[in-house]
Amino acid sequence: MSTPFYVSPQQAMADRAEYARKGIARGRSLVVLQYADGIVFVGENPSRALHKFSEIYDRIGFAAAGKYNEYENLRIGGVRYADLRGYTYDRGDVTARGLANVYAQTLGTIFSSAAEKPYEVELVVAEVGETPEGDQIYRLPHDGSIVDEHGSVAVGGNAEQISSYLDQRHRDGMSLAEALKLAVQALSRDTNGSEREIPAERLEVAVLDRTRPQKRKFKRIGGAQLSRLLQSGGPSTEAESSSDDD
Repeated sequence: MSTPFYVSPQQAMADRAEYARKGIARGRSLVVLQYADGIVFVGENPSRALHKFSEIYDRIGFAAAGKYNEYENLRIGGVRYADLRGYTYDRGDVTARGLANVYAQTLGTIFSSAAEKPYEVELVVAEVGETPEGDQIYRLPHDGSIVDEHGSVAVGGNAEQISSYLDQRHRDGMSLAEALKLAVQALSRDTNGSEREIPAERLEVAVLDRTRPQKRKFKRIGGAQLSRLLQSGGPSTEAESSSDDD
């Protein structure tokens, strides 16, 4: 009789984490940045039907990298949670922090369960406040941990390099055009340091705009409006030059 093959719990978890990271790395990266009037979501996405960014509730947006069917299930669950909590209690009780906790429990349970494979997804939950100081951005890796971010965050295949690029160049109080231009510059950089051009039609862009008079602050940006913003985003290039000189 052969002896059963033994794998330590530490090694099993490490293998599951590596599996999830490889799956996420195969997807295109995306970035979420704060700007003067809110939060902008930018990602390369040639599909016009399969969105990386979505509205969860009045002031809350959702971004995800990885396997579409898995993060779409999580998005739908988040919408149901938000609708039920807002209806049962009050709309103000629906917060990004509460939603991030729900996602963390779900991802953590799946990751630690030996009965199913871990989700190959990385999420960002963002809430726009009345002022920039009230903005909230939470990053949730595949294992269900929660990382409280400020300023900018990147997830997906090339997230570490993109995050480093953004950390050096992002600043508080940027205009939407400046933040958008910076995000595209970061996404255009390949792992070998070279740059490529990402046409506007391959970009998916959305914002949580605190200045909108409507209760719902989420808005998608595309077409002629996106092209105008990209063309008017020149000041971020000056900021990059000054950063390089430091």
